[in-house]
Amino acid sequence: MKTLTEIEAGIVEILKTQWKRRNGQKVPEAEDIKLGNDAVEIEGTVLYADLEDSTGLVLGYKDWFAAEVYKCYLMSACELIKNNGGVITAFDGDRVMAVFIGNTKNSDAAKCALQINYIVQKVINVKLQEHFKSTAFQLNQAVGIDMSNLFIAKTGIRGSNDLVWVGRAANFAAKLCSLREGLFNSYITEEVFNRLMDQVKYGEEPKRLMWDKVMWRQRGIAVYRSSWTWAP
Repeated sequence: MKTLTEIEAGIVEILKTQWKRRNGQKVPEAEDIKLGNDAVEIEGTVLYADLEDSTGLVLGYKDWFAAEVYKCYLMSACELIKNNGGVITAFDGDRVMAVFIGNTKNSDAAKCALQINYIVQKVINVKLQEHFKSTAFQLNQAVGIDMSNLFIAKTGIRGSNDLVWVGRAANFAAKLCSLREGLFNSYITEEVFNRLMDQVKYGEEPKRLMWDKVMWRQRGIAVYRSSWTWAP
């Protein structure tokens, strides 16, 4: 057990130690970064997939039913993230975070968001109704996506630690999930939208824009939202 003096000494050590930075060529794993002031920097696109109203699910339904909904959603989201070249970096209860890198990272992440929306609407909710015919439960969710430089460090103590992702994209992607409204389930920043390939911007014949521009009043910036789905 650490004493107060030892904890204070640890804080001073963190504050006075110079950071060792290096550019990353891939999404780092925990063993790639040391526990001290060691960091990897990458340009990445962050995706957050977040289940809506998990509190209502837990309080209003049986524990095993809530667990099955969690598992169906997170399993599906994780498989689609991997299918689109993303790397799963963290779980936080009812949501998952992933990072995409490379030349098509924004299009890959946006396509993944539309595919998650497809799986929820066309598969998970249909299967829930088929299996539990008496339930009125409908799974709702949102995906948020942003891109930025990311500063990745390891936090915690020896034996109990994890990576922390510092950068606008990690924060904005999570916050965008709270903007869900009506049938709109996928939210991306303007920086992401401007880098999308046309096949992820437009759908159907004749081509129609799949993204609707709105203002994120809390931040005073434009973002794009979509209600479209994309079959995996």
